[in-house]
Amino acid sequence: MRIISGSHKGRKIIVPKNLPIRPTTDRSKEGLFNILHHSVEINSISVLDLFSGAGNISYEFASRGAQRITSVDQNRFCVKFIQKTIQELGFNISVIKAESLSFLEKNKTKYDLIFADPPYNWNEIVYKKLVLLSQKLLNDNGIVILEHNKFLNSSNFEGFDFSRAYGDSVFSFFK
Repeated sequence: MRIISGSHKGRKIIVPKNLPIRPTTDRSKEGLFNILHHSVEINSISVLDLFSGAGNISYEFASRGAQRITSVDQNRFCVKFIQKTIQELGFNISVIKAESLSFLEKNKTKYDLIFADPPYNWNEIVYKKLVLLSQKLLNDNGIVILEHNKFLNSSNFEGFDFSRAYGDSVFSFFK
């Protein structure tokens, strides 16, 4: 895993093999950030990274200068890894150990961008719930990005804007 651009461009992050994660590939992440580069001012947004895993997406936003980043994961080993890594890299990322859907139900803070990379084996109803809960926490003109497998058709979800596929992974964008 590496940081693609920004202040820490090219920095490799060595992730322990025992973390229960499915990191976003560098190719997919590069595609995602190419889209974002043309649609948002990354250095002026607040970001919520749900199902953070090893923190891959959070580090990329931090390297590119996002104003406020909150990283949420329920696995204590993932949370400890993110905390250790942000200390090493000097990033200002808030890390919260919580189940992402519960966090969304209880949280009142608003964000400009919410990225969610839940387990690929969820059913469509749970994905829809995740998107709806996320949309309630968006600032005006905010974006929800859902990473999912190619077998989920998210085009009928509330607020669907567009999607892009990268191999077996798809990023769906919602307003």
